Amino acid sequence: MATTHNNASPHNSSFPHVISVTSGKGGVGKTNISVNLACLLADMGKRVVLMDADLGLANVDVVLGLTPERNLFHLFHENASLEDVLCKTPYGFQILPASSGISSMLELDTGQKLDLLESVDAMENDIDYLIVDTGAGINDNMLYFNLAVQERILVLTPEPTSLTDAYALIKVLKIRHGVDRFRVLVNMAKDMAAAKEVYLKLHKACDQFLSGISLDLLGVLPVDKNVRNAIVRQKPFTREFPHSAASIALADVSRKINTWKAPTQLDGNIKFFWKKLLFQS
Repeated sequence: MATTHNNASPHNSSFPHVISVTSGKGGVGKTNISVNLACLLADMGKRVVLMDADLGLANVDVVLGLTPERNLFHLFHENASLEDVLCKTPYGFQILPASSGISSMLELDTGQKLDLLESVDAMENDIDYLIVDTGAGINDNMLYFNLAVQERILVLTPEPTSLTDAYALIKVLKIRHGVDRFRVLVNMAKDMAAAKEVYLKLHKACDQFLSGISLDLLGVLPVDKNVRNAIVRQKPFTREFPHSAASIALADVSRKINTWKAPTQLDGNIKFFWKKLLFQS
């Protein structure tokens, strides 16, 4: 399988980072952030695959202006290989596209699941980051993806509904599944004060009603008209407007992510991601 970037470093003994970008509600810019993080990490010479895990309303390919021939439906239901489904982008990374109306992966039989686990062996050695763009809200597929990853980036905005929905997502993942660590990314903030206010409100609610939650403020992206302009053009804003306020802020976030220690245990690798996802009871 081809690597995703010409400057990719040789594979070492550590496993790829497996990261979800998730949210409690739609409209917070989650997919756009996923796409642009993939761009920025690829610019650093990292080998990146972005998986569109919104199986009902897939739109990573739309944001990028791409029309993949195959998607996750063909992988799960028509015996396509991962190499068949992986789609190269002009930005140095690959995507695993989805499509609307895909049935749950949990409907795969045991043989299909085992075949899939066999097929991901090569991808684990060919990438540094698997970014999983989850669906918004609280549903089974979104929960399964967030359970399978190593790190969770929770995107929220200063809007009250975004805050309450983000708390609801944290509550479900904590109480039902024991997930207690999140990286918070505040998007579309009018200023730093507004961003810190919404982050502190979320932090306070978790401290008051949920015990043992770790919320790390990963970054703040300001309101930036260039983001909307790039979406209309179906281009990543970090490429179309690299010196814009949002691009500069997200570049800082990507540099922070690049400092995260690469996983060296089983729960950080790609096979474990698929195993947890496909064999959830």
